[in-house]
Amino acid sequence: MKKLKNLMLVALIGMSVLGTWSCNNEELYEEPLAVMEDESNEDVDDTVTDVNSLCDFTLENLEANSTVVVNCIIDLQGESLDLPENVTLLYEGGDIINGTLVFSEGSSIDGDLLGNTLEVGGTKPALRDTAFAFDPKRWGIIEGVVSDEVALSNRDILENTMLLAKAYGIDTFKIDELDAYFLVSRVTSSTSNRNFYPAQEAINIPADFNLIMTDNTHLRVFPNSSEKYSLLAVYNANNITVTGGNLYGDRDEHDYSNGNTHEWGHVLTLEATNNTIIDGVKILNGSGDGLKIHSLNFTFQDNYIPSHNIMIKNCVFDSNRRNNVSITDGYDIYIENNEVLNAGIDTKNSKGTNPKFGIDIEAVRTSDGNGGYIFYERSERIYIRNNTERGSAAGSITVHIGYDVTVEGNTVEKGLSYSYASGTKIINNIVTAGPSGGGTGIAAGKKLTGSSDSIFDNEISGNTVTGFNVGINVQNRSTVVTNNNVYDFSTGIFPTEFLKDSRISDNILVSERVNSTGIFINGSMLENVIIENNDVEVTRNALKITRGNSTDESAEYSFTLKNNIFKAPSYSQISYSKGVILEDNSFNHGIQVFGSSDIGFYNNTIVADGQDGIQLRLENTNIIMESNVISVGDKMTCIKVDSATSLSQIKNNENTCK
Repeated sequence: MKKLKNLMLVALIGMSVLGTWSCNNEELYEEPLAVMEDESNEDVDDTVTDVNSLCDFTLENLEANSTVVVNCIIDLQGESLDLPENVTLLYEGGDIINGTLVFSEGSSIDGDLLGNTLEVGGTKPALRDTAFAFDPKRWGIIEGVVSDEVALSNRDILENTMLLAKAYGIDTFKIDELDAYFLVSRVTSSTSNRNFYPAQEAINIPADFNLIMTDNTHLRVFPNSSEKYSLLAVYNANNITVTGGNLYGDRDEHDYSNGNTHEWGHVLTLEATNNTIIDGVKILNGSGDGLKIHSLNFTFQDNYIPSHNIMIKNCVFDSNRRNNVSITDGYDIYIENNEVLNAGIDTKNSKGTNPKFGIDIEAVRTSDGNGGYIFYERSERIYIRNNTERGSAAGSITVHIGYDVTVEGNTVEKGLSYSYASGTKIINNIVTAGPSGGGTGIAAGKKLTGSSDSIFDNEISGNTVTGFNVGINVQNRSTVVTNNNVYDFSTGIFPTEFLKDSRISDNILVSERVNSTGIFINGSMLENVIIENNDVEVTRNALKITRGNSTDESAEYSFTLKNNIFKAPSYSQISYSKGVILEDNSFNHGIQVFGSSDIGFYNNTIVADGQDGIQLRLENTNIIMESNVISVGDKMTCIKVDSATSLSQIKNNENTCK
């Protein structure tokens, strides 16, 4: 008998594994104990074997301790074959098909001999390698345009092969050239309501597993009419890595005809997972989100399983119809060094659907009726760092509802924002308005009709914001806005509605836009707010305060502007406002005050060439001026008082007039 040249890994069965396997204590990588050799004196035939031809030998009558090299096709012709102990099957390009191998103790196989027409029974053989290269054709995947039944079969084959590989101890599953559709929705022409959860209907990746794909790997959602789906999912499984590959939703082929939003067709779902890494994956064209991260059940339930310790890095998210990335529940999640492109845009065959953000943290909570909240979902300790965003329809990154979220070092075209957030840090980002321009560079907080108690301890610092109508909009309480550079705006910093116990300091605001304003307070309530050490240079009003603290609710509120440098050709203005203190500021222009009360000027330097230093117009009350240095040009007045303002209302009028 000639030396048998191809070892065959006992193919892990494509969908079913026969028999129960006992534990195999043999060494996984043990060298073969025996090789079947020619017992005659004939010379060995060194002719290269055609791996696609039928073997001229069979596996019948093998002796114990044999090693078989499988470099051709062994067709079992539907039969079940019992193998003796300590048989080793080595892969060398061949295959074993159409039957069942029943193993005995001590046997081992190469994983590359897996195939969907070989079943395995008896004692589970050891694998000689824990990495497996998936051959789509061997397993029955049909590529290209197919029917829904075939696409459903593709889905089952890929998932079941990964599960089977995992059962054999394989922890690394490699896919190279593959371009196929996978049906992951609930309804086909012959089946319906297969599972309740889209993540379960997806191609599921098992726990403790590495899925490695390449640029040649293309997994596509089969076009469907389902409102909810997921192409690929990690569902209640831990310790998983997904690397490389291209994942596509069906947004431009999707059937939206029932009129609903169809915003839940996700490309990749991570649900109730721990220690998972997604690295270098391209995620495109979902009818909903590109990536959805959430947990299983609600936070107040005993069976709540959160997602945590997740890393998303080096990925490309492009043109997903809703958000490119949504995080609704989980903690210790890192989103780093990704490209986040064209979220929520309209395409030729489909319009985007809200909220249309590049990255959106949007947990769910409701009021408990007693001033607290019921947290259905909770997102916290999220780190979004060093990503690049372009072309999003609504915004780049938003923390709608989230806690202790850091948005750092990102380069974006659309604005950054948070709404119902605490402990959020927006730091060291480059925010440059894209071709569409407009909007707000950083929107900090949420306009509330009631309490701001849930929005606090947030920070906006070290950012460079360029080209927006409003550079930074800030409100709510306990917020720090510091060391930001804001350029090319209509309004630099805009405290709106209600701001309390906060500091706006050490910012540079420079704009050459026509009629630009540096700091603009309009109809807002400010209590215990310090605005200090800012450097402002604009083309109209460096400081404009209109109806600040003008409501009955804010009658006792006050805020301070201190050590700021204000440069502009026009007057700074304070109108119909209360409780404003200006201390140690420098103005290269005059200040107009009208219809206001409880305004204090202390130790300011005002150099107003061609303007009055301070104009008090209309009726003003309780105006305090002390130790200001005011310089004006010829025919101008250091302090000009309108007849409607009684001189008796100007107190401590000890100033230096030049």
